[in-house]
Amino acid sequence: MSGESSRGLDGLPEEELHYLTIEELGRRFRSGALSPVEVTQAYLDRIRSLQAATSAYVTVTEDRALADARASESMLRAGNDLGPLHGIPVALKDLCDTAGIRSTSGSRVREKHIPTTSSTVAKRLARAGSVLLGKTNMVEFAFGPFGVNDHFGTPPNPWDSGCVPGGSSSGSGVAVSCGLAAAAVGTDTGGSVRIPSSFCGIVGLKTTLGRVGMNGIMPLSKSLDSAGPMARTVRDAALMYSTMAGPEEGDCTAAYSPVGDVLSDLDKGISGMRIGVSRAPFFDGADAQVVSLVEAGIDRLEELGASVVELPFPEAVQAEADEDNLTLLRMEAFAEHQETLAKYAELYSDRVRARLEATPSLPAVDFLQIQERRFKLIASAHKRLNAVEAVVGPTLLTTAPRLADLEKGEPAKLLTRLVNWLGLCAISIPCGWTDQGLPVGLQLIGKPFDEATILRLAHAYETSTDWHERRPSGYLCDSEPPA
Repeated sequence: MSGESSRGLDGLPEEELHYLTIEELGRRFRSGALSPVEVTQAYLDRIRSLQAATSAYVTVTEDRALADARASESMLRAGNDLGPLHGIPVALKDLCDTAGIRSTSGSRVREKHIPTTSSTVAKRLARAGSVLLGKTNMVEFAFGPFGVNDHFGTPPNPWDSGCVPGGSSSGSGVAVSCGLAAAAVGTDTGGSVRIPSSFCGIVGLKTTLGRVGMNGIMPLSKSLDSAGPMARTVRDAALMYSTMAGPEEGDCTAAYSPVGDVLSDLDKGISGMRIGVSRAPFFDGADAQVVSLVEAGIDRLEELGASVVELPFPEAVQAEADEDNLTLLRMEAFAEHQETLAKYAELYSDRVRARLEATPSLPAVDFLQIQERRFKLIASAHKRLNAVEAVVGPTLLTTAPRLADLEKGEPAKLLTRLVNWLGLCAISIPCGWTDQGLPVGLQLIGKPFDEATILRLAHAYETSTDWHERRPSGYLCDSEPPA
C-alpha cells in the first residue's frame, strides 16, 4: 500500500499485483506471464499478513484455494479455458453454503455448520474455474447495515479504522477494497451490497430479485433477498454477474430468462440515454460533501452524452416513509429463526436477538395487506421508470459513520431499502472522497432485470474518472490491528 514497495510476480510491485483487474489477470494467465498458483499464493500471503488488521475473513480456505489454482493452471496449459473467471481468486460471503467448508452466517449459532451441498452461486463460480480464497465476515445473519459483528469482530473501514465498513457484506467490501480478493460475493436485502461498497470505495451490484439463484444462501427475507458481485471495477462486476446470474439444476429461486451478453454493450457509450434525478427522497438530508460529489458525477454523465432530467418519484418517497418494508423483513426473518432462537437464544448476539424478538405479531390478513400494498407500489414505480433508463443519486446520505457513534445509538439514515422494496436493480460506484478521506458512492437504479443498462452507464462514468484506481493506506500497512 503506501511506502516503498517490494517487487512481486511479473515484476509488479506487490500491492499492484493484488489490485490487477479480473480481465488483466486473465490476460496474463493466458500469456504465461502469471500463473493461477502464483497469484493465489500471493493473495493467501496477503490475507495472512492483513487478517488481524482487517477481520475480513471468517474462514480462509488455503488448501482448497491452492487445489483450485493448480487445477485451473493445468487446464489452461492443456488448452481448456473455462472463460473470464478461470483461475481468478474470489471470496464468498459466509452466508453462502459451500460443501465441506463451514458456513457460519456470521453467527456462533452456526459456527460448526458444515453443509454437504454448495449454494447455486458457489457452484456457478466454481464451474467457471474461479479459485475460492475463503468465506468473508458479515453482520450476524445479515441482520444489520453497518458491518458490526460481536462474534467474529467488526472489520475496520479500510479508509479510517474508526469507521464501520458497512454491512451486512462487510468482509466482502473490505476484502475487495484491501486487495484480499479479486472480487467477492455479497447479498442485499436492504442495501447489504451497496452500503459496504459505498463505504469502502468499490463497485457493488444489487441484482433484481430472482436474477441470481439464492438456493443455499441463508435467507434473511426471501421476499427481498438478492445476491450480487462486489468488485474494484464495473467490468469486473459485470464479469462476475454474467457468471453468477441464472439458476442451477433444481434451483427454483432464479429466473430462467436469458441474462444476455452484458459485456458486449459496456463500451457502447451512453449518448442519448435518459437518466432521472429524483431529489426526493434521494438527496433529502444528505451531507453537503456527498451532494457536491454526486452532483459532479451527474454532470459528468451529462458530459458523456446522457440526457439528465428531473424525475418526480413519489413511489420511492412512499417506500422510504412507510414501515411495511421493515415489518415484512422482520416477520420473514423471525419465521426463519423462530425454532433456532427458542433453542439457542444465548448463542445469538444481544443486538440481533433483540431485533428478532422485536418482531411484531400480526394477523395473516395484515401480512397479506402489506404484500398487496407493495405489489401496487411496485407496479406504479415500474410504470414511472419507463420514462428513463435509470435514476441517479447518492448511494447513501453520509459517509461511513464512526463505530463509537453507532454504539451511542446514533445511526446514519439509509435510503437503500426502497430499491429492494420496489423490485429494482442498482449499482454503487465511487464518485469521490470527502475532505476527511472517506469515499462517496454514486447509485444508478435500474428497471427490473435491466442490469445491463446500469452496468453500461456505470462503466461509462468509471472510465472517464480515476476514482476506481484509489487504494486505501495507513493502518492496513501494519500487521497488527489498530489500537
